[in-house]
Amino acid sequence: MMRMVPIVLADNTTVLGVEVLLPKTTLLAVTTDKGYIMCGALDVSLLNERLKDRGIIAGRAVGVKTLEELMAAPLESVTSAAEALGIKPGMKGADALLLMI
Repeated sequence: MMRMVPIVLADNTTVLGVEVLLPKTTLLAVTTDKGYIMCGALDVSLLNERLKDRGIIAGRAVGVKTLEELMAAPLESVTSAAEALGIKPGMKGADALLLMI
């Protein structure tokens, strides 16, 4: 089952939360027009190395089980393209999304 949820950020911008229920796990992502944050399933190394030419702006938070937790959690890792925008590991997901607007 998949659920898509509008999420309003602190600046009143609406972004899209996506929750995919899979056997024994749930994939979580929140996306803007520029980039996204995601649960621990995101492979930041793959994005930085094999897909570097795409300049993907993304961040990864681990140990989250809901979209609300993803928004509040500190990012464990971010892509090089995200760092170029000022997004850093340790930054809360919601704060990183504001820089992706």
